[in-house]
Amino acid sequence: MSTELEKRPNTTVENEANFTPPTGSEVPWWKQKYLRQLYLMMTFLFLGSTTLGYDGSVLNGLQTMTTFSNSNAQLRSSHISQQNVNRIREKTEHNPDNPVPMYLAGRFFIGFGANISNGTCPLLITEIAHPRHRGKVTTIYNTLWYLGAIVAAWTTYGTLTTLSGHLQWRLPTGLQCLMPGIQLLAIFFIPESPRWLISKGRDDEALKILTKYHANGDRDDEFVKWEFAEIRETLHMEKEAAHSSGWLELFRTPGNRKRSFLIIFTAIISQCSGNGLVSYYLSSVLKTIGITDSKKQALINGGLTIWCWLVSLACAFLVDRVGRRTLFLFSGVGMLISFTIWTACSAVYAKTGSTSAGSAVLAMIFLFYGTAGAAWPGLTVSYTVEILPFHIRAKGLTLCFMFTALSGVFNQYVNPIGLAALEWKFYFVYIAVLVIECLVIYFFYVETRGPTLEEIAILFDGPDSHVGGKMSSGMEKKMESSVEHVQEV
Repeated sequence: MSTELEKRPNTTVENEANFTPPTGSEVPWWKQKYLRQLYLMMTFLFLGSTTLGYDGSVLNGLQTMTTFSNSNAQLRSSHISQQNVNRIREKTEHNPDNPVPMYLAGRFFIGFGANISNGTCPLLITEIAHPRHRGKVTTIYNTLWYLGAIVAAWTTYGTLTTLSGHLQWRLPTGLQCLMPGIQLLAIFFIPESPRWLISKGRDDEALKILTKYHANGDRDDEFVKWEFAEIRETLHMEKEAAHSSGWLELFRTPGNRKRSFLIIFTAIISQCSGNGLVSYYLSSVLKTIGITDSKKQALINGGLTIWCWLVSLACAFLVDRVGRRTLFLFSGVGMLISFTIWTACSAVYAKTGSTSAGSAVLAMIFLFYGTAGAAWPGLTVSYTVEILPFHIRAKGLTLCFMFTALSGVFNQYVNPIGLAALEWKFYFVYIAVLVIECLVIYFFYVETRGPTLEEIAILFDGPDSHVGGKMSSGMEKKMESSVEHVQEV
């Protein structure tokens, strides 16, 4: 089903074998009471991404504070070696008020909970959103990681400039509980996924939710009857065809192997395209071009997060207009060009100390993150969720997060060593990575603009895929070339 639904003969829920999409309501979502209510409730699901963004960025701001780096709380939470643990234990024994153990425990539980939330929120968003808006809404979700980063950056800047002592870093650390607390209270009012309900045999509940939010409560709406029938038949077919719902199902068929390859590659590249240099070590990067003042570093960090969010949010509204693959390609090529210039200017600054070269590096950092924002923040999650059939969707998203986390380990352990040993020469590693990235996107990424979540299976599994009902002739024509491309690759 395309975003511009084709007008087809009306059908009923019972006539599942030969249905095609009827025309949906042309009334804008903000004029439909229940759809408007649904999207307002979704803002609480978006807090899952915002919480993770705050958690992932707050240390960047804390590292600019001498009160943090000089206190017993000086640590990089993911760099705890056995020797460091022993030192912490010894200090704690001699100083009961030592904040390090509690800080470490808090970071662990916040990170653990944030990742669970981030692993479920986009699934629910994708499965309850109206098909017309699925791409935009799901892509917006992960862009709100930057909103959390903005709050973290400017909170730490505010406490750095207005407070003193341990309160400088304790206040922004404590504020991490605010967004999860709001989400916890609101989650009870958000509807369950109709696909999950159908998979559990609760068809009536699923139909009520689809009718209320996708048809504004109209029980006779033909579009919802068609949507419900397609979802139900597809889930039944998937269940019958799948050998199991275990992890091996991710690699059992050629279509699933391709999905898993794209998911793993997307997860790794989203973290290892050079962006990890700034995400984790902005302070170190800025020092290589002569920017050492803590307040100036904090201002740049805050400005960069705002820029990234605005770009990624704007591009989220283009996913159905220009397509996912086009945005991925634009982002990859843009990152390659800007990072190459960034490397060249860093080399000039290292040899001459030219302030112009240093300013050019700073400009390229902003340009690099601007082009990265066209795809990676939002599409990393939404593309992963879209290409997966229901019965392995949660496992596939978990696979994405697993490799995202592993890539984060690389960023945190390898990048500082590379920067310390090679300085700007270390950037050549990422130039090579970006070249590979562009080639893989061009030859292997599949465009998913247009079809429903169920119909996307045809792009990976071919015309014999397990999709309920029959596609409209217009959609078949739109997808023929995509299917042929997938089969050739």
